[in-house]
Amino acid sequence: MTRRSRDFSTPNVNALRVDAAAMSEETENPIDPEELPSTAGEFAVEYPDVWDRYADLGEVCAASGPIDGETKRLVKLALAVAAQSEGAVHSHVRRARDEGVPPETLRHVAVLSIPTIGFPQAMAALSWIDDLVDEGDDTGSGARE
Repeated sequence: MTRRSRDFSTPNVNALRVDAAAMSEETENPIDPEELPSTAGEFAVEYPDVWDRYADLGEVCAASGPIDGETKRLVKLALAVAAQSEGAVHSHVRRARDEGVPPETLRHVAVLSIPTIGFPQAMAALSWIDDLVDEGDDTGSGARE
């Protein structure tokens, strides 16, 4: 099997940046360091060039394929669930809720993870999702929609 050659030269990477900018309505908005949890926010302030390149990488990756915005958000949530990263799960749930993704869709991500990561890990992820879904519940009851 022949491996496809990829050109990661500066002009091609810059072309991807242009593509990312052109598709900005479908990609995530860059995060203001002031809105980050303390450690990440401090890192972004202390190392702004690294943070900017990291944000650029996210934008280029988001623009590099045909997946729509909501699906990208769910994929990122699923990756955070599988990595067992509570902070990342919270971040992606917050963004998904801001983008109008229904709570049951977010919970379904945790349910889908059961065969892959195991029941206890999936239940931990479900509790992290519910931390924010219940917090945003308009009824104040914490009841699921």
